[in-house]
Amino acid sequence: MFKLKSQIGTIFEAHFASPNSNLRLPLFLFFWGIYYLGMAQTDIKTHGFFYKISLSSTLTTNDEYTLSSDDDTGSFIIPNAIFINNSIGYQFDQRTSIDLNIEYDRYTRQALNFLPIHLGFNYNILDFDDMVFIRGGYGKLLKVGNSFEKGNMYKFGVGYRAFDENFKNSWLIGLDFSRKRFGYRLTEKISSVSIFMEFMLF
Repeated sequence: MFKLKSQIGTIFEAHFASPNSNLRLPLFLFFWGIYYLGMAQTDIKTHGFFYKISLSSTLTTNDEYTLSSDDDTGSFIIPNAIFINNSIGYQFDQRTSIDLNIEYDRYTRQALNFLPIHLGFNYNILDFDDMVFIRGGYGKLLKVGNSFEKGNMYKFGVGYRAFDENFKNSWLIGLDFSRKRFGYRLTEKISSVSIFMEFMLF
């Protein structure tokens, strides 16, 4: 960047030395634009705090589904659970980040409610214009009322991250596997594979 600045300075001296030059303003704008673009390319954010909001759903088969033309039982594949997650995290570099998550999970078929709070770790395994990542997390299930279960949980996932034109905010889509243990002495458990869609502000 310092080399670029010195080159621009040399061009300025060559073209603006004459007081009669009519090219002062156009050349100034042209070379300042080149300099600004060069600075912008090196100003891509690679670390700092971020916020994510996520919506996930698990899918299951509809046991009441039939192939009849007058079937009114719905589609063959239906949602089994809905997860809504909020994350605050820190990105260390272009590959690694951690986040703290609080989530609401509702399993409609089992009529179960969970409020997980968990720490997550994310790692980008492919780093091009967009990214492919893996992630994992472990945390607790908070009992905030009689309708919520107490226990613990862990999760693993893989996904794809697509950036906006400024390489800051991004959309994430992928699959998560999670297992929750709850009930008396954590003897009950529920496992699920969910499809997630997230938006990240960075």
